[in-house]
Amino acid sequence: MSRRERFAIPGTTLFDGAQAMKGYALNKMCYSFNDATNRAAFKADEDAYCARFGLSTEQREAVRQRDVLDLIAAGGNVYYLAKFAGIFGLDVQDIGAQQTGMTKEAFKAKLVAAGRPADPRKGA
Repeated sequence: MSRRERFAIPGTTLFDGAQAMKGYALNKMCYSFNDATNRAAFKADEDAYCARFGLSTEQREAVRQRDVLDLIAAGGNVYYLAKFAGIFGLDVQDIGAQQTGMTKEAFKAKLVAAGRPADPRKGA
């Protein structure tokens, strides 16, 4: 049994060395979004911007669909994907809602019910 199989969590993509290698181009692109000029270039021509970083067909399709789970499966690291999501006005709660198949409001309610703040920046 491989290490990956031993530590598998059903429904979860393990971000290990293999996933890091697979997602290198995607994560590098997402990191570039720290610069406003790069965000504008992406918005102006997403496909050309993805090509500039050498994204795979799988990664490009996940970008087009704005599908965080597919982006993670394609090697995306959630910390870099948050930069991608931010371009569209999405935050980590939007990502969490997408990951759980819930609406953002239901996801926030679930956090509050679990004793966590709905908006961690506000502390309550």
